[in-house]
Amino acid sequence: MRPIVLAVVGLPGAGKTEASEYIVKKTNWGHVHFGNIVTVDEIKKRGLELNEENERMIREDLRAKGGMGVLAAMSLPKIKELFATSSVLIESHYSWEEYIILKDAFGDDFRVLALFASPETRAARMAKRPHRPLTAEEFRSRDYSQIANLHQAGPIARADWMIINEGTVAELQKNIDQVLAKVQQISDAGEN
Repeated sequence: MRPIVLAVVGLPGAGKTEASEYIVKKTNWGHVHFGNIVTVDEIKKRGLELNEENERMIREDLRAKGGMGVLAAMSLPKIKELFATSSVLIESHYSWEEYIILKDAFGDDFRVLALFASPETRAARMAKRPHRPLTAEEFRSRDYSQIANLHQAGPIARADWMIINEGTVAELQKNIDQVLAKVQQISDAGEN
C-alpha cells in the first residue's frame, strides 16, 4: 500500500479541526500539527508561557526569519519519519509556500482536502466556539489577514478534494468518508 500525506485546509471556521480529529480517529494515521510540532516546541525552547499571544508571536517570528514556508520545512523530518510507516495527516497547513515545500517533498503522494463554508456560516461558528470566540469584526480581520498575509488561498484553490461544510457534523463526516475512500483507492492502487 502506498502511504499518502493529506493536508486539511480551509479558512477559519470551515471545520478543519473537526475534520482532522475525525480523520485521525478513523484512520489511526500519523498526525502532524504544524502549530504544535513547531510553535509549542519553540515556546518551550524560549522559556515562554504557552498561550495564544506567545504562539502567534512565535509563528510570526519564525515566518519573519525563515519565510512563509518555515513551519513546513521545520516539520518535514517528523512528517518523513511518520510517512515511512503510514499515511500522515497534516493539520494547520496554511500558506502557498508550505504547499510548495510539501509538494516538492512528496510529489503525488501529497494531497489536499479543502473545507469550504460561507463567511456567514464561519463567522457564526467562530462567534460560538468555547475558546477564543471572535466578534464579527475580529472574524473579518482574521479572514482577510489569513488570505493576504498567510497566502492561505493557494492551497485551497489547488486542493484535490473540496467539501462544502454548511451542515451538521454528521454530514461533514459522511463527506470525509467519501474522500477517505478515494484516498484508500489511491493508496491500494499505488496510482496518482
